[in-house]
Amino acid sequence: MSFIKKLDIMLFDSLSNNKVKIKLIDNENLKFYVCGPTVYERPHIGNARSIVIYDLFYRFFRVKFDNVTYVRNITDVDDKINQCAKERNISIKSLTSEILGFFNQDIAKLNVLTPNFQPKATEHIDEMIKIIQILIDKGHAYISQGHVLFNVKTYKEYGNLSNRDISELNAGARIEVANYKKDPLDFVLWKPSDDDDDESSIFNSPWGSGRPGWHIECSAMSTKYLGNNFDIHGGGADLQFPHHENEIAQSKCAHQDSHYASYWVHNGFLTVNGEKMSKSLKNFITVNDLIAQKYSGLVIRLLLLSTHYRKPLDFNDKSLEDAIKTINKFCQSSKQEFLMDQKQIEDLFKNIDDKNLDHKYLVQAMKYLADDFNISKILAMLHEMCKESKKNSNISKQLTHILQFLGFIDKSSFGSEDKIEEIDKDFILSKINERLDAKKNKNYQLADKIRQELLDKGVILEDVANDKTNYSFK
Repeated sequence: MSFIKKLDIMLFDSLSNNKVKIKLIDNENLKFYVCGPTVYERPHIGNARSIVIYDLFYRFFRVKFDNVTYVRNITDVDDKINQCAKERNISIKSLTSEILGFFNQDIAKLNVLTPNFQPKATEHIDEMIKIIQILIDKGHAYISQGHVLFNVKTYKEYGNLSNRDISELNAGARIEVANYKKDPLDFVLWKPSDDDDDESSIFNSPWGSGRPGWHIECSAMSTKYLGNNFDIHGGGADLQFPHHENEIAQSKCAHQDSHYASYWVHNGFLTVNGEKMSKSLKNFITVNDLIAQKYSGLVIRLLLLSTHYRKPLDFNDKSLEDAIKTINKFCQSSKQEFLMDQKQIEDLFKNIDDKNLDHKYLVQAMKYLADDFNISKILAMLHEMCKESKKNSNISKQLTHILQFLGFIDKSSFGSEDKIEEIDKDFILSKINERLDAKKNKNYQLADKIRQELLDKGVILEDVANDKTNYSFK
């Protein structure tokens, strides 16, 4: 048996609130669901963090297990979508098609692999209706004023995931108060359409025309592609309550003997300069905003993975500057001739030998990932490898392979030397001086843009002592 097959995975499970050893339902066939985007606006960096984190999970699972089924849904029916379409005076279908195209375009620049399935909510209405009817028949849901609601008090384990006492939960910001509910905690499975709703958001059901509630969408889509029981469910920490709590309740009540997901994983919040990201604070940053400012998708990816996935991450000028420096360093220390295609790199890691000294760092990288995806230790190891790679080609080779496996480098990381030599040296020096002035004036955003501008042209900057900057070519 290969090293990777014998390697145990330790993962922090939100449901048990412990780090546990993963055991699959079906040996060597991992089933994995992650809540995807609600397509009413372009993905912001908070959305992107979740996407990139679970892409790292997916990359590791693909080499660890014989088969992986990764499902990341698309929410294309939702109150926010309806409101945005009305504000823009366009059809819902036009809005969701446009935003889904932007989503796929933006995250592709972050070197994200495509999941096995990306189901749309609007294409699974029948599955949702079926589950809702089962819940009504079993006495877990009721009809009121055209709504179908889940009766929370019929599920005794409600609150276990978010570690909340149901008796202490009060109506508030995340619990809607409505006169059609028996209890404020009861949540919507189906809601009637409004008079001014776009026809593309209106669906027929046994309870009248309307649309599904948000929570039932994920239960229906995960069940269709992964079954009543599957291995891992992931998402942002903001989804733990009420979304994931509600998913568990309705899924377990609908399907006899179902535990739904065996393990629950939640990634930490992202802030901007220490504050919650919001349009009112004018710190709302999309992936497209950064790309338009000439920041590389690989720089953004590394920044979003620079902190352990469960910890909060603060996006600021310094974190962006650090990510650029790190990507520059990695590019300088890796070698284009060692790059492989995706299948080759996966095959390499599937077959690494822990007895082979030439695989020493590959083995260690896999051990760190198996320990609750400890990216911090991997990054520390990569920095050490950069130092050693200058005098040891085997370390440079392993470094390149690990960077490629993590998605931190690809063919675009290496520029053409013919084009590089055509760059005017005076231009480079003028840009270096312009950047030094920007740093003296604490305009770090401009300094970062200049560094990235030169990197795009194949010029790598390295800050050294006494406020000096050296440059080299990729």
